[in-house]
Amino acid sequence: MTLAELPLGEIRRRLRSDLGLRLGIGPFAVALRTTVRDIPAALCTLYADFPVVDEAAFVDFHLELDRPRGLRRWLAPQVSFSLDGRVPFKPLPLAHAPALQEWALNWCIYTHAHQYLIIHAAVVARGPHALILSGPPGSGKSTLTAGLIHDGWRLLSDELALVLRDGSTRIQPLARPVGLKNDAIGLIQARSPGAAFGPLARDTLKGTIAHLRPPSESVTRAHEMARAAWVVFPRFAPDSDTRLEGVPRAQAFLELARNSFNYDLLGVRGFDCLADLIEGSSTHSLVYGNLDQALRELAALPKSEPEHVQRATAASAAAPG
Repeated sequence: MTLAELPLGEIRRRLRSDLGLRLGIGPFAVALRTTVRDIPAALCTLYADFPVVDEAAFVDFHLELDRPRGLRRWLAPQVSFSLDGRVPFKPLPLAHAPALQEWALNWCIYTHAHQYLIIHAAVVARGPHALILSGPPGSGKSTLTAGLIHDGWRLLSDELALVLRDGSTRIQPLARPVGLKNDAIGLIQARSPGAAFGPLARDTLKGTIAHLRPPSESVTRAHEMARAAWVVFPRFAPDSDTRLEGVPRAQAFLELARNSFNYDLLGVRGFDCLADLIEGSSTHSLVYGNLDQALRELAALPKSEPEHVQRATAASAAAPG
């Protein structure tokens, strides 16, 4: 059963219950409890295709969003997030509750799911090949992701690249809503008129934010992994020419290590995992000021393995048994 098959009244009831509303999100089971009025409608828009998890099943994360008690419940109302009774963030304005839910789940995953090497990156796939877009906030990776998935790429993740630590360089899908900011919201709405967005969160630290509903196919194929084939470091620069250039692998390794949430924690296992990923990928930088031009450059990335990997494979095959 998917969330879309549950009546809105039942969704509200489960959100208010002790067990919470339980959803399967990528490899995780999440239970959410809240009485905040705006959350049910946002969930119906953004998570309609996600499976509802049986109430007897194991849950990875128990999230709760609620309004603080006291004057703040009525004067400049706020919302707070807690995980198993722990409150890691300061409360935010009540109008930011749907966005806080997304940020809270990100935090839960990157602080706990150390069975993966976790990189701050968006990931999309074309066939069995994964494209990793890594960069700091404001680099334009989510805008590129939104454009790519509406051009036929499969969404694996918008914020967190979950890399398996088995040497395979496979990426675990975590198809969730894509967070867009400011001008990017209108840009994607104009480019993809049928795209469904959650509510706007205005006046956040990052400006205005809205989340884009992930494609249904990406959600239903959350069990299908893809191997890293390309690593791209984007940078949005208004009015600039679009330039896709190669990046030395050593530099790409350092950039991804800096953008990883748990590289240091994993130690040598993190090093080996990241080294395997870089070894099997072609690495690039992308400067762009025009989304359509950038998407054309990314669509033209070769599907074959990097030349140095092909040479190593050929040499191994030619070696005497």
